[in-house]
Amino acid sequence: MASFSASAGSFSAVPCALKQNQQVPNLRKASLSFSGKAFPSYKMPALRFRVSCAAKPETVNKVVEIVKKQLALPDDRDVNGESKFSTLGADSLDTVEIVMGLEEEFGISVEEESAQSITTVQEAADLIEKLLEK
Repeated sequence: MASFSASAGSFSAVPCALKQNQQVPNLRKASLSFSGKAFPSYKMPALRFRVSCAAKPETVNKVVEIVKKQLALPDDRDVNGESKFSTLGADSLDTVEIVMGLEEEFGISVEEESAQSITTVQEAADLIEKLLEK
């Protein structure tokens, strides 16, 4: 589980855990604080935080393979977790086909609402792992 705390002047976070008491390697506790006249709290805009655990590399790699296959991308094309489907040339029909390929490969069922929110390889991999946990 990820834990974090935030206030008008500070933010701190602790790494995610895959399973109870098992921490993700290479992640460290992070903290950020604002003080002094440079960042007066009454002028700071509302901060928005997103906390999530990244999918396993093997899940991301499988998603990359499926995306490359569905979009008929060459083997030397760089596709990674940050890759956006639209940047890779996918239209809405391609995205539906990618999701169908992921459902078949991983034995999952993706709700239409969730499928429409997937825009990157990493988002797809994260959703797959979330569905596999259930």
